Amino acid sequence: MPNSNAKSHRSLRGGQEAGRRELISRSLQSAQHCLEDHDFGTAYAHYLLVLNLAPELKPTVKETFQFTLFKWAEELDSLARIQDLFNCYEQALELYPNDEVICNSMGEHLFRMGFRDEAAGYFHKAVKLNPDFADAKENFYRVANWLVERWHFIMLNDTKRNLTYLKAIENVIRSGCKSVLDIGTGTGILSMFAKKAGASYVYACELSKTMYELACDVVAANNMGSEIKILHLKSLDIEIPKHIPERVSLVVTETVDAGLFGEGIVESLIHAWEHLLLQPKPKNQDIHTKEYGQVIPASATIFGMAVECKEIRRHHRVGTQEIAGVRLANSVQFFSPTYASVSSEETVEPYTTEKLSRVPGGYVPLTEPFQVMTVDFNNLQLKSLAGRKPWKLSLPVTQGGILDAIVVWFVLQLDDEHALSTSPSEESCWEQAVYPVQDLPDYSVKPGDTVTMEVCCQDCYLKIQKISFWTSECGMDFSYREDALSLGNEAELCNALASLQTTSKQDGKGRVCVLESTEITLLNNVPYHECFKAAIVKVLSSLNAGKDLQTMDVDGHGSGLNLQESQNRSALDAAPDPLYVLDVSEGFSILPIIAGKLGPVKAYSSVEKEQHQTALNIISEANHFPKETLEFWLSHLEDENVVLQRPKSDKLWSIIILDVIETSGLIQQEVMEKAAISRCLLHSGGKIFPQYVLMYGMLVESQSLLLESAVQGTEPTLGFNIAPFINQFKVPVRVYLDLSTLPCLPLSKPAELLRLDLMNPLLNSSSREVKVQICKSGQVTAIPFWYHIHLDEDHSLNTSDEFSHWKQAAVVLDKPIQVQLGDELVLDVQHHKSNISITVRQ
Repeated sequence: MPNSNAKSHRSLRGGQEAGRRELISRSLQSAQHCLEDHDFGTAYAHYLLVLNLAPELKPTVKETFQFTLFKWAEELDSLARIQDLFNCYEQALELYPNDEVICNSMGEHLFRMGFRDEAAGYFHKAVKLNPDFADAKENFYRVANWLVERWHFIMLNDTKRNLTYLKAIENVIRSGCKSVLDIGTGTGILSMFAKKAGASYVYACELSKTMYELACDVVAANNMGSEIKILHLKSLDIEIPKHIPERVSLVVTETVDAGLFGEGIVESLIHAWEHLLLQPKPKNQDIHTKEYGQVIPASATIFGMAVECKEIRRHHRVGTQEIAGVRLANSVQFFSPTYASVSSEETVEPYTTEKLSRVPGGYVPLTEPFQVMTVDFNNLQLKSLAGRKPWKLSLPVTQGGILDAIVVWFVLQLDDEHALSTSPSEESCWEQAVYPVQDLPDYSVKPGDTVTMEVCCQDCYLKIQKISFWTSECGMDFSYREDALSLGNEAELCNALASLQTTSKQDGKGRVCVLESTEITLLNNVPYHECFKAAIVKVLSSLNAGKDLQTMDVDGHGSGLNLQESQNRSALDAAPDPLYVLDVSEGFSILPIIAGKLGPVKAYSSVEKEQHQTALNIISEANHFPKETLEFWLSHLEDENVVLQRPKSDKLWSIIILDVIETSGLIQQEVMEKAAISRCLLHSGGKIFPQYVLMYGMLVESQSLLLESAVQGTEPTLGFNIAPFINQFKVPVRVYLDLSTLPCLPLSKPAELLRLDLMNPLLNSSSREVKVQICKSGQVTAIPFWYHIHLDEDHSLNTSDEFSHWKQAAVVLDKPIQVQLGDELVLDVQHHKSNISITVRQ
C-alpha cells in the first residue's frame, strides 16, 4: 500500500510538472506572437507568468523581457497610465532586482515626470551595479546637478566661512543655549558644530530627500547619529511636541541666497519665533541667555552699487536694431525674465547672479556702495518686513558710463563678533545678486546725475525695481517707462519725447517679448548670424545654380550684398517652387527670417511660445515678408515628439538647422540620432547646419575647479568627515564656465579632441587617443573644452570667443597629475550620446 501511494504521488507530481512545462511553452509562444503583432501589454503579461513559473529562465529571456517592458512602458506613458507604468517596473525589479538597465529606465521615466530625488536613486543604483554603464552614468551626472547644488561643494571648501560659523555657534552655546534647531541642514555641518560646542539637544530639518539622507549618513559617520535628530521636513511643518519636545533656545541657519531672502529665511524665522523658539531676550537686560531664544545669523545688512558691465548688458538688453540684414521691429521690445518679475503675478526671481570678480570684461562702479537695508533676525517685528511699503533710494553718480545693473551683496552678522561678507571685493564662495536695468530711453550717465530706484520685500524676495536716473544738466528723468515723464515744462517734454528711441509698450503698438538671458545673448551675437547667413547663401546658390540668389532684400534696403529689389522679385516669381529651410534649434531664433530674405525660400521655425511666434511675425512684417514665407513648424505636426519630418509628402528639405551644443558647454542629447534622421530628409545638395563640429581642449592647473567640483578632504570641514558622502554626487564635468576669466594655468596648447560629423557619419569615432605635449610644468587638474562649429568648410563659429552665447565646460580629474615641461600625456576621449569622458595616461 505505501508503495502504491508513493507511485501515485510521483505520478501526480509528474503530471503537474508536465502541465507546468506545457503552460510555460505555450506562454512563451504566445508572448512571441504578441511581440510580432506589437501587442506589448499582453506579451508582458505572458513573460511575467513565465518568469514566476520558471525563475530558472530569467537569464534566457532577460533581453526579450527588457525589450517588452520598455515598449509597454512607452505605450502606458503615451496613454498617461502612470500608475500602471510604475507597477510594471516594480514587478520587473522584483524579478531582476540587480538589473542596471531596468533601474536606469525606471529612473528616466521618474525624471521626465519631475520626480528627481527618486530618479537619482535609480540612476545611482544602476551606476553602482555597473560602473561602466554609460547611459546610467550620463543620467546620474545630469540629475546630480539638480539634487546637490554645486554651491554645496564650494561652501564646504570655504574654510573661513565654516570656521566663522563654528566660532559664533561656540560663543552662543557657551553662554547658555543648550537646545538647537538647524533649519535647512544640508550636509548637517552646522548641527555637528552645535553638538561639538556642547549643545545638549540638537535637531535639524531638511526638505530635500537626497540631502536628508546624505545628512543622516554624515552625522552617523561622525558618531553623532544618536545625538542629532534629523527631520525630513520643511521647518514650517515642524510641530511641538510631535517632532521636537519643546521650544529651542537657538536656531542656526544659512538658508540665504545671493539676494539674502530668496531661500525663505524670513518666512522660516517668522514661523520659528512664533512656534519653535523661546522668546527673545529683552533689550538692555542682562539676564542669563538660556531662558531666551536667539538666531544665528543675528542680523544682515544689504549693500548695493550701480555698475557698468558689458557682459550683464549683452545678457539682458538687445543692443542692435539690425541683425544680418534683418531689421528688428521697433514695436517689439525684448526683455529678460528679471524684467517680467516686476509686473508678473507669478513669483519670479527678480535678479540673476554673477561672481563679479570673474565676470568677463570686468565691471565699472558708477556709484559708491550704498546701504539698502538692515534686517534684525532676533526681532519679533520681522513679520512687518513683507508688509512694508516700497521705499525710494537716490544715489549720486560718481563715474560716467553705461548704467547696466544694480548689484547687491550683504554682510551676515552671525553674532556681535563674527560676520561674513558676500561683497565682490571679498574672496568667498558667494556670488552677488544682479538687477539688470531695462526699458530706459537712454542708459548713459555722468558724474552729477542721480540714479533712483524703488525697493521692497515681496514674495520672499528683495526687489529693486523702477531703476532710472536724473540728468544733472536739465533735470530730465530717464525713467522706467511705466511711470509718466516728470519734466519741468512743455519744451522739456517735447525734447524728451523726441529723444525716445523705442516705442513704449503703453502706446498700443509695442509688444513685450520675454526671452531667456541666453536667447538675448544669442540675438546680440552678430558674428553668429552673419556666419549662418553666408553659409545659407552658399547652399541656396548651389541649389539654384542658374540664379543669382544673394539676397531677396524685399524692402529695398541693402544688407551688404546689394541686389536690386526688382531683380530679386523677378527671381522669386521665376522660381516654380521654393526651397525649404527648417530651423529646429532650441529657443528664440531669427535664422528662418534671415533665410527667408535670401530668395525663393519657405522657412519654418520651431519656436513654441506664442509670444515668440508673435514677435517673429511682427519682425517678418517689418521686413515686408510675404505671409507665406515664414511658418511655424509645430503647428503642422500631428505628433510634436516627431519634429523631423518631410515638409510635404512630396518634398524634402534644403537646409535643416540643428542645435548641437548646449549653452552649458555640453553636446546636445541625441544630436547624432537627429542628424541621422535629418540626412534622410534632405534632397540632393541639401545640408545640415552645422555639417561638423570639432572639439578642442587643453590641460590646465586650476585650484578653483577642484574646489567647485568636490570637497577636498576633512581640512576645510574642520575635521568632520563629509567629503566621501557628498562627493558621491560630484560630476566629472563642470559646466557654464567662462574660460576667459577662469583662474587657471595652461599647461599645454589647445588640441583637437573629437570630431562629430553630422553629414558624414563614417568619419565619426566613439573613442580616440590624443597625444598632448606639456609646455609648462605643474599639476594637471582639469581639461577645459570648447568647440569649433563648422557650418561648412568656409564658415565656422568658435564657442569660446567673446561674442559667444555659449559657455565652456571642463573635465575635472579625480587626482591631479604632476607634469614637467616636455612630458607627453595620452588622452583617451570617449563620446557616448551627449556624454564626453576623458581619461589621462602618462
